[in-house]
Amino acid sequence: MGVFTIFLILIVVVAFLLVVVIMVQNPKGGGLSSSFGGGGTQQLGGVKKTTDFLDKSTWTLATILIALILLSNVAINRTGGATESRALDTSEVIETLPTTPATPAATEETSTTTEE
Repeated sequence: MGVFTIFLILIVVVAFLLVVVIMVQNPKGGGLSSSFGGGGTQQLGGVKKTTDFLDKSTWTLATILIALILLSNVAINRTGGATESRALDTSEVIETLPTTPATPAATEETSTTTEE
């Protein structure tokens, strides 16, 4: 497993956690946090101000996600230098002529001329 694959897995995990944290936050109209026993004074692991915790975790996860995306650029395998598309490579053009089947009239003419 390459370094880029590890970065890719970490990016997916952090993005999933970020979605979960954003969905739990309480928007103006009420959100998923109200369905988890919501009220003004929720406690999550002893934290009295859940909104502050969720707000900080959102910014932290977003920062980690951006850092992982930027660092994954370093991990991309760039061996072989600049590679170009081989579709436009004219050095290896192979010309193939379509083979047309001989018509019966043409074969008869050549066979009669050779018999004479």
